[in-house]
Amino acid sequence: MSLHASFSRSYAEARQKFRDAALAAGATLTEFPHPTKRGCADEELAMDVAWVGDAEATRFVLVTSAMHGVEGYCGSGAQVAMLGDAALLQDYADAGVALLLVHAVNPYGFSHMRRVNEDNVDLNRNFMDFSAPLPQNAPYAEVAPLLLPEQWPPSGADQASLMKTVAEKGLPWYQAAVSAGQYQFPDGLFFGGSKASWSNYTLRRILARYGAGREALRWLDIHTGLGPWGYGEPIYMGPDNAEQIGRARAIWGRHVTSIYDGSSTSANLSGMAWLAVPETVPTLDYAGIAVEFGTLPVTEVLEALRGDHWLHLHPEADEGQRNLIRQAMWHAFYGDADDWREGVVEQVREAAVKALSGW
Repeated sequence: MSLHASFSRSYAEARQKFRDAALAAGATLTEFPHPTKRGCADEELAMDVAWVGDAEATRFVLVTSAMHGVEGYCGSGAQVAMLGDAALLQDYADAGVALLLVHAVNPYGFSHMRRVNEDNVDLNRNFMDFSAPLPQNAPYAEVAPLLLPEQWPPSGADQASLMKTVAEKGLPWYQAAVSAGQYQFPDGLFFGGSKASWSNYTLRRILARYGAGREALRWLDIHTGLGPWGYGEPIYMGPDNAEQIGRARAIWGRHVTSIYDGSSTSANLSGMAWLAVPETVPTLDYAGIAVEFGTLPVTEVLEALRGDHWLHLHPEADEGQRNLIRQAMWHAFYGDADDWREGVVEQVREAAVKALSGW
């Protein structure tokens, strides 16, 4: 399969390519169908899991796509390319390391071109202890009335009010306020939910099924929407612990960034999915990174998300407006150019090779 052919323009196409590539690579395939929702073309939605390598391997590398649904157009393409990379798969076999690919952690968002799931929940803010008091995001509460105006595009007055706040507080404040995660506005942006989602539960099932009795896990979670065009920023996924951050940098390089020390393009986040590892399989020796591929400037990405959430609240919107909002989401989270796709495949492959070291 050519590099371009690894990528898809719909969830259904991506799913079929992933399953075909997995079978061609000799993987063991398992599917976890969504129990209640269908795709935008009424197709079945599922989390598909491919295990490549010795069933008894004690060490494995997990690669996930579509934690944020629309970002799956990138992650799925990288996974399909990996499954067709005979040299990479041979390196894994020679090292005695298995490869676990989870396709479409958020299949609903993938199919419907939304970042969030079927309940408007950001999955990478959903891994919380919901029996305990949830954090209050006061900056989000301050800016929330300005984010989702009555009309889209916003009126000049509405946009001017938001831009005035951003100018006064600063772009870093705005990005952190909106994206860090919030638990008080169910219809708002970056909502972490009020309970564990189906994807949260299912990802934990997968970790328990494939991780139990093994020794070590390395995790690559593929994302888009932050940073310079085509650059895959390796962002540390783990606790705020200097020794563990240093260990991730020993595996993937000194350029690994962290949300804790301000070196990442990402804000400091709550309820991240990596928390499922110590909570589900605490005996696993774990290290992980998100690989975050840049697309558009952060202000344009946030504008696309505002439009998407506005559309979610206004199902009466006409088809022309829907198409404009979907196009904005497509460009915000997918670099539709061959140089971008080539960079994605190369950088994910490089991260996968580096994951073979430092066990």
